[in-house]
Amino acid sequence: MGITDDSRLGLLSLSMNIFHLISIFAIVNLWLGGCETITPRQYTAMHVATPPTIDGRLGEAAWETAAWTEDFIDIEGPCMKQPAFRTRAKMCWDDTYLYVAADMEEPHLWGILTDRDAIIYRDNDFEIFIDPDGDRLQYNEYEINVLGTEMDLRMDRPYRDGGNYDLRWDFAGVRSAVSVGGTINDPSDHDIGWTVEIAIPWSSMADTAGTACPPNPGDSWRINFSRVQWPLQI
Repeated sequence: MGITDDSRLGLLSLSMNIFHLISIFAIVNLWLGGCETITPRQYTAMHVATPPTIDGRLGEAAWETAAWTEDFIDIEGPCMKQPAFRTRAKMCWDDTYLYVAADMEEPHLWGILTDRDAIIYRDNDFEIFIDPDGDRLQYNEYEINVLGTEMDLRMDRPYRDGGNYDLRWDFAGVRSAVSVGGTINDPSDHDIGWTVEIAIPWSSMADTAGTACPPNPGDSWRINFSRVQWPLQI
């Protein structure tokens, strides 16, 4: 069950200053498959006084003031062809939650998995990997598909270092919602895409964060986002 690998982790900077504007995060960190080494991007997430409503729509002030990341690239790096469908994300936070939003172009929305902790990447999905102190130990993964079905787990270390996953572990108290531009599992039409909004409690990560959680001013967290996109024959 090859779910994650530390080479996919990026860097996130969080600022306590509510007036601090966003800079950027990291989509792909190092390597893979013959591409040059990639310097992790940085994203300075804004602390918000009024949290966004978790409804899958990104119209609130908290999101309007948060910049988008760069468009996602292929996991194998910039030497690969740019993905066919645009994917981008943004973040903000308050003293209770880390908020993540993603916007994904998708001409044919589909999903079949409806059970929590099913292997969600067998559908098209959006994924978050969080390693607060960047030590590659006890890091957390979250996945969600267009139906809003979630999977989360904790890795004790990367697979290539003999790591094991704990699928019983949950981001306790996580909240999420999906909004779709189109119809799911209807091949007769052309869809626009889907957005997802996720609120992850700091308390769900504090036990193994290895750093202040919530973060202190100037702290940096290692975070990666990923999108799984399967070929679809209509």
